[in-house]
Amino acid sequence: MPPRRASAKSADGQSGRLLTPVNDRRISALIVDQVRTLIHEGKLSPGDRLPPEREMCERFGVSRVTVREALRVLEAGGLVEIRVGAHGGAFVTQPTSDRVGASIVDLLTLSAVTASEVTEVRMVLEVGIIPILCAHADDADIAALTAICDRQEAALTSGEYDVSLSAEFHSALAAATHNTAFEMLVHSFHGPLLMSLRTAKSTAPEMGHRGLEEHRAILAAIQAGDAEAGSRIMREHLSRTADRLCLEEPEKADRADRPAGAATR
Repeated sequence: MPPRRASAKSADGQSGRLLTPVNDRRISALIVDQVRTLIHEGKLSPGDRLPPEREMCERFGVSRVTVREALRVLEAGGLVEIRVGAHGGAFVTQPTSDRVGASIVDLLTLSAVTASEVTEVRMVLEVGIIPILCAHADDADIAALTAICDRQEAALTSGEYDVSLSAEFHSALAAATHNTAFEMLVHSFHGPLLMSLRTAKSTAPEMGHRGLEEHRAILAAIQAGDAEAGSRIMREHLSRTADRLCLEEPEKADRADRPAGAATR
């Protein structure tokens, strides 16, 4: 039988020695914080197994109920996966863009972030990836993006167009960079992107036709390797969405036009 990989932390290995006792009324939260910090610092990696419950109870000096509560929180947060069976336990997971996206949606829902602010972030990110797309998008990427545009056109013709098709196009653009970081960032914004597009569409129901024309123009610029033209079209494309959002969110527009330090009314 081949030896286990050297970097894995077994129940009686490095991960057990990293954990230290805690003493607080909110003990389970402190356990969660400690494990999260070890993951962020790279001392625990995806695939590593946490010590078994009994050992964690001993090292933290807490009851099994407290340890199980902490593990449930870690699992709900997507940081660990609980497996059952002879080779089960709590294993550190690989983060996914879906999990990150859900967290961003929760943040936007529970905070004062507006659809206009989402579009401002998109302006920085999506205009910035155009040169990368011109350099790295391949024939398969172009074919996939063209197919999305064709489905957009068919939906507009039949009167069944939904802004989710526009969001799909922008997510596919990010994937065509062949840069995992860009793809995860844009994909994690899928929910907020839909929110901003639906808000914009409420003020301009006809925007799907113009958006499709711009999608095809962006794609043509990428095919031609013309980063300057592609960036310009993308900037105009997103600026038009931002203008529509200002009609829906006048307070946001007023803040944007107001000089720095000016008093609010």
